[in-house]
Amino acid sequence: MSSPEKTVVAAGELMAARFSVVNYVVFSNMLLVSFGIGVYSAIQSRGRNPTEVCYFGTQVMVAILGVIPGSMLVHQGVIPIIYNLGILSLNECNLSTMCHLLTSFFFMEICLYAPSIALSTVNGLSLWSSVISMGTVCTIYITIGGVKAVVYTDVLQTMLMFGGVLVVVVMCCVDVGVVNIWAAAKEGGRLEVLNLDTSPFTRHTLWSTIVLGFYVTLNILGLNQGCYQRLASVSSLQISQRLITFFMLGMTGMWFLFYSSGVVAYAMYRDCDPLTSGRIEKPDQILPYLVMDKLGHFTGLPGLFVAAVYGGVLSSLSTAGNAIACLMWEDLLQPLPFFSRMSNTASTAICKLLSAVAGLSGIFLGMLAGKLGNVFHVTSSVSGSILGPMQGIFITGIYIPWVNSKGMLVGFLTAFCYNVIIVIGKFHRGGGSPQKLPLSTAGCPENALHFANTSTAAILNTTMVPEDLLYTSAFLEDLQHNTTLHDGSSPVPGEKSLYDISYCFFGVSGIIITMVVSSFVSLFTGKSVVKP
Repeated sequence: MSSPEKTVVAAGELMAARFSVVNYVVFSNMLLVSFGIGVYSAIQSRGRNPTEVCYFGTQVMVAILGVIPGSMLVHQGVIPIIYNLGILSLNECNLSTMCHLLTSFFFMEICLYAPSIALSTVNGLSLWSSVISMGTVCTIYITIGGVKAVVYTDVLQTMLMFGGVLVVVVMCCVDVGVVNIWAAAKEGGRLEVLNLDTSPFTRHTLWSTIVLGFYVTLNILGLNQGCYQRLASVSSLQISQRLITFFMLGMTGMWFLFYSSGVVAYAMYRDCDPLTSGRIEKPDQILPYLVMDKLGHFTGLPGLFVAAVYGGVLSSLSTAGNAIACLMWEDLLQPLPFFSRMSNTASTAICKLLSAVAGLSGIFLGMLAGKLGNVFHVTSSVSGSILGPMQGIFITGIYIPWVNSKGMLVGFLTAFCYNVIIVIGKFHRGGGSPQKLPLSTAGCPENALHFANTSTAAILNTTMVPEDLLYTSAFLEDLQHNTTLHDGSSPVPGEKSLYDISYCFFGVSGIIITMVVSSFVSLFTGKSVVKP
């Protein structure tokens, strides 16, 4: 009897064989155009998911509703304030800068590593080749082209990402039928949008997913260095606010499309799940596998899809890399006497060097992720626990101006320690993997049934979703898919503790804890004097 590993390898070789020359041409052209935009911008300038829905249901789609209040808060209560400050860096202090740099570096690592795992078995590229190729192209064009290259390539890559997934969804709907897809999802228990459970321990409910969508939108749109640089670069506040409105509409459409692709993937494999049958190794490979298995006979389509995924990755990488360079120069280097006396030409050269360092660091971390396993995952998760408290600092500064520096520091550290305790506690306890909805292998070919009982409990679910949603909402959610790092006793079924609270609440809880604690500490240590 063949081993499951051989089955996966064979499937990978088959898919690689079907990734034809035309597909490679389509994919390579996307990389070359991104590179070319970077070079062109240099010349001209010389003066968030499919896997989640497929295996756990559609309740997470309700997060889209949280985009609206999140965008409204940024539109009316955040951007009008920080835009008029005229600052280049959102942080303006070393603590916040270092925290943002830490999370940005790990964000780049996830952007490179997670999609490379998903696509490595379908495009014939090894994991390391994928990481290095994406990282190198991105590093070159953000270094040579700067912000202009990042903006231009973002347009191209967003169009590729949206168009690639849209084509896959439409063609599957034409092949199977929208009614049949809906019926299959309903029969398989995937359709759920009105879970009114008020327990904070339930992984996805109507309330928790709206909170998640609100927090992710606030983090991406209002309090993110990369996005702020774009909103602050336009000529007026009114234009910046209009961009926020367009972003809200685009993000809503993108999330809906990506989640819909998960429903389509389930319907296509409702009788023969590729993960359970051993045809793929990880849940994230379900959509690339679908493209190669069901749509691979359409010339160029697999190449378009891979280009779409890589386009989304490059867009995120370029944003993070450019923001890292900006923060390092504006907050860490420029205040120093040696750098403050530099000419504009020398300053530009330093910023380009910092962009190159950021890109190379992302490549290194992406390769390191596969070597360190759980140790690296713990480190990245702890760094992710900084995000909520960091947003709490900004919100507190905007809406509670009498909070002093002592109160802010205590509030930040309290919220950060709370999140770290949750992270360490989840790893220590283990046994927190969410239960997948029922899967079937009844319709698989006879030679694949030998592997129907292959264990998948240790597989990480690092869901691919657009832009920063990958990192801002998934760092603690990943803990629920992780294996136990400690041999201690598993939690007793039915017992709930602090560690079992849904990951959807951790970002907002970090903000709330920071605001509340900093306010109380400031009351006892002397309120900050607000200048009229």
